[in-house]
Amino acid sequence: MMKLGFIGTGNMASAIMGGIIKQGIFKPEEIIGADVFKPSREKVKDTYGINVTGDNREVAEKAEVIILSVKPQFYASTIGEIKDLVTENTLIITIAPGKTLAWLEEQFGKKVKIIRTMPNTPAMVDEGMTAACSNESVSDKELKYAVDILSAFGKVEVIPEHLMDVVVSVSGSSPAYVFMFIEAMADAAVADGMPRNQAYKFAAQSVYGSAKMVLETGKHPGELKDMVCSPGGTTIEAVRILENKGFRSAVIEAMKACTEMSRHM
Repeated sequence: MMKLGFIGTGNMASAIMGGIIKQGIFKPEEIIGADVFKPSREKVKDTYGINVTGDNREVAEKAEVIILSVKPQFYASTIGEIKDLVTENTLIITIAPGKTLAWLEEQFGKKVKIIRTMPNTPAMVDEGMTAACSNESVSDKELKYAVDILSAFGKVEVIPEHLMDVVVSVSGSSPAYVFMFIEAMADAAVADGMPRNQAYKFAAQSVYGSAKMVLETGKHPGELKDMVCSPGGTTIEAVRILENKGFRSAVIEAMKACTEMSRHM
């Protein structure tokens, strides 16, 4: 038996594998990954030294914990392929937006232990933010075990399922907004004469450091903002323009649209 199996070995699965192996939660020889796309499975085999196969059913047969890391549109067909091999002791971890615990249980058509999660791409640098919820078949001990696995590539919060669509907008999709913000700041710096590579470094490090201040100081983001805004200074002038252009409102409306999209996937 393998301890951990992946069905789908793309970027997110690769990031999760990397964190798990680096933290010593599982050894490479205890992990098996299946992907119908041979270059994808060969890449993780070469990178991490895990076992690989082109057969999803082999993972379902051999793994104690299975992470379903295929795209949401392939969930129904993938579950249909493996459901007869999944036992009541197998722990299933999903990472697809919009696929509820009730929908997942319906696809399996029997009592299965399911933990629904929503990680994000910063998992690729061990700074992911993952939400998790489980169905009634999962014990507290099993949920903690899953959280320990997910913690290998970032932070984890156990939440009620009704918040999962909000998680999609606030962490699942939000790296894209942050990347746009960094790109825009760098573009402005380039327009004012800074070399492109240097501009990205200044912008990205400022975002990274600011986020770290929120997480580590415990101060309200508004208080931290006020600390930078001197009376009659440069920062408050920039803040004035951002408010005038609807910066906060644009972020809020974008995230509400994202949440709504997730609800109807």
